[in-house]
Amino acid sequence: MKRKALFLMLALGLLSTQQAMAQSKLGFNAIGATAAFVSPEDLDGTFGLGVFADLGQLAPNIGLEPNLEFWSKSDDQFGLETSLRDVSIGARGKYYFQVTNPKVRPFAGVGLGLHFLHAEASSNIPGFGTVKASGDDTKLGLDLGGGISTAMNARNDFHAEAWYGIVSDVNQFAVRVGVSHKLTK
Repeated sequence: MKRKALFLMLALGLLSTQQAMAQSKLGFNAIGATAAFVSPEDLDGTFGLGVFADLGQLAPNIGLEPNLEFWSKSDDQFGLETSLRDVSIGARGKYYFQVTNPKVRPFAGVGLGLHFLHAEASSNIPGFGTVKASGDDTKLGLDLGGGISTAMNARNDFHAEAWYGIVSDVNQFAVRVGVSHKLTK
């Protein structure tokens, strides 16, 4: 009896997987670029840049978007120069809500990313010269956010998004605007 139940569960699982794969529409649909205001935790805000791709739908209303983003912040106070840089590569899933106007597409999303962090500090100490220290770290981050996408014309879309990145020691909030260009018709 246990074997029959196990085979029945396995068969149902395979059938549902095939149905989900049939509903997915993966492909290289669009590329885009973003500009952002990034506010890292415990630091002043800074400017960031990014690129992304639209890889289609994993399931109905769920899009897949890989991204590459960069921001850097430097400061000089009391002779101590510091800088922090974050280069992240990741992917986000976006759930597009059903709305009556098909030109405006609101979404909520979640994603994972690898953050390649680099920190530097230097100071000129009388009698010792310039003292420098630096460090690199790679951390896994969780992105939570949402926004809208709207058509500018038949081939280009405008994006406005807000994301909160949970990254150990460097949590960050970002407001992004961007443009994507469709590669398929």
